[in-house]
Amino acid sequence: MFFGTLLFQADASTKSMNLFSLIIQGGPLGIAIFLLLIILSIVAFYIFFERYLTISQASKIDENFMINIRNHVQSGNIDGAKNLCKNADTPIASMVEKGLSRIGKPLKDISVAIENVGNLEVSRLENRLATLATISGAAPMIGFFGTVTGMIMAFYEMASQNNVTPQVLAGGIYQALLTTAFGLMVGIGAFMGYNFLVAKVQKVIFNMETTSLDFMDLLQEPAH
Repeated sequence: MFFGTLLFQADASTKSMNLFSLIIQGGPLGIAIFLLLIILSIVAFYIFFERYLTISQASKIDENFMINIRNHVQSGNIDGAKNLCKNADTPIASMVEKGLSRIGKPLKDISVAIENVGNLEVSRLENRLATLATISGAAPMIGFFGTVTGMIMAFYEMASQNNVTPQVLAGGIYQALLTTAFGLMVGIGAFMGYNFLVAKVQKVIFNMETTSLDFMDLLQEPAH
């Protein structure tokens, strides 16, 4: 694993350094960059799983939901239909409940009310996704910044020493490239998580739009 112990050969002997030692040798700036990337990875991990659970809950659909709503509406049991919506506790149910509360008003007003609720529900589903997208772009750049500063320090050490060995140069490059590798790992993970969640949100939006149309058609059906 990336967070496990990484061994690098420092000379011809069996001497090795672990990841923590390399980070410490990067100085205050190197340590700060690694800490920032670790924080970003934790934030991205939390956002992904919190949003995944929320969106998964919102995407649950009872195939009999609209059938039961239709039966209640056609029989005049509006309160029973509202109770079904409250028990469902999903964005689709919230939209239908708002439409039920507007029955008796012009269809255009009902449609606008449903659309407004739908927009609010979508906004809730997309909450913090922008942060995840920002992390996916910022983490690799932060890692690359660490690489640049690490290379500057490595060449400074070369310039300040009379006897420069390949091991000295290799050690500095190891430290520099670690930040890029870590930043890319965090960025790629956040990018994949973001696109996965966006796809799930789009599926929910499609179901919301379909249900909205079905409900409006229901209101236009002749009463039995």
